[in-house]
Amino acid sequence: MTARQQLIAFNTIFIKEIARFSRIWQQTLLPPVITTTLYFVIFGNLIGQRIGKMDGFDYMEFIVPGVILMSVITNSYSNVVSSFFGAKFQRSIEEILISPTPNYVILTGFIGGGVARGILTGVIVTLVSAFFSDLRIHSPLVLTSVVILTSILFSLGGFLNALFAKGFDDISIVPAFVLTPLTYLGGIFYSIKLLPKLWQDISMANPILYMINAFRYGFLGISDISLWASYVIIIGFIVALFSLSLILLQRGYGIRH
Repeated sequence: MTARQQLIAFNTIFIKEIARFSRIWQQTLLPPVITTTLYFVIFGNLIGQRIGKMDGFDYMEFIVPGVILMSVITNSYSNVVSSFFGAKFQRSIEEILISPTPNYVILTGFIGGGVARGILTGVIVTLVSAFFSDLRIHSPLVLTSVVILTSILFSLGGFLNALFAKGFDDISIVPAFVLTPLTYLGGIFYSIKLLPKLWQDISMANPILYMINAFRYGFLGISDISLWASYVIIIGFIVALFSLSLILLQRGYGIRH
């Protein structure tokens, strides 16, 4: 395929993905708004008044970056895992695979859809958070780069989950037993400085901790972890998962067998 044909193929998959989650916005874009509002009311207003300050900021200001990024993570992941597994289940993915479209174009097309939903959800949640807290932005560059890289990473995670899944129940196992615990233990509602030394060391093995701290630095200018370490971790995971996804897609793992 020529470069122009590859671009057309990518745009086709990408636009189809956007149309898919936009068509059912009541299920894809509205729930994060409701969930975020509950987080801010319960954790921010009610519990936050008792906690007071966290790292020199009001508790509400402290949790806003983590809540926003959590919505980006879950929506990027769920968009790709549900979309690709649906295509695999209906066998419509076979029509794409037998076409001359390169595998990396197919992969980036689905990832693009996950990134689009993740970022759109993040923007909506950010607008909601403006009603509960005075938003401040310390570094727009860090903010933008971290949210894009994070949405790419978890879109890849959703793609891998869809490849390995053999039934609809399988696409809910990873979010329930892996993604949700890691997210809540990633420092959204607390600083790891509050933890005992042992648990601080254990928390350092959680990759989501690096993303949330880097994103919080973009908003507030504070982080429990080196910013450069966060970028290295995120980019490293992206390279590893992209390579693995491409290899499995090339072999037809979970599709042809």
